[in-house]
Amino acid sequence: MQQEVIIAGFGGQGVLFAGQLLAYAGMDAGKEVTWIPSYGPEMRGGTANCTVVISDEEIGSPFVQNPTAVLAMNLPSLDKYETLVKKGGVLVVNASMVNRTVNREDITVVNIPANDIAESIGSKRAVNMVMLGALLGNADILSLEDLEKALEGHLPERHKKLLPANLEALHQGAAYKVDEGVMS
Repeated sequence: MQQEVIIAGFGGQGVLFAGQLLAYAGMDAGKEVTWIPSYGPEMRGGTANCTVVISDEEIGSPFVQNPTAVLAMNLPSLDKYETLVKKGGVLVVNASMVNRTVNREDITVVNIPANDIAESIGSKRAVNMVMLGALLGNADILSLEDLEKALEGHLPERHKKLLPANLEALHQGAAYKVDEGVMS
C-alpha cells in the first residue's frame, strides 16, 4: 500500500520537521520512503510544505498530485490543498488557525485545535506533533509507536529536553478521533 502525505503551513510551524520525522518513521519501519521539502525564502512566516510518500513497494515517483492525506496547519494551506485530497483520503485541519469549514464530503476531515492542545501541554512549538498524532490516530499510515521511536531516535541532541512534551503532543493528537470530534 502507498500513502502520500502533504504537510503544509507557515515557516516556523515545524512543517518540514514533521515531514522528515514521518519519513524517518516509515524508513525505520522498513518501508520505501521519499521526502521532498519546499519552502519560501523566509525563515519564519513564509510558506512551507513537504511531501512524504510511504510505500510497501518501490516508489515510482516522489511527486504527488492527489495525496491520500493532507495536514493543513493554516488557512492558506487548507485553501490550496483541500481540493487535491484523494477521494476517501484524510484532511487534518488545525482548527486553531482556520476559520472556515471544509467543503468536501468525500473525505475524512479531522478538525483539531492543535495550537490550543499544544499550549495546554506547555509547548507551543509542539503543534506539528499534535497534527501528526491526529493523522496517525485517524488514518492507517504508520503506528503511533513507529513515530515515537523515530522521534526518540532522530530528535537532535539539543532538543532532547523537548521529547516528553513532543510525545505527549503525539498522544493527545492521536486521541482526537474524527467520529467524536473530541479527545477520547
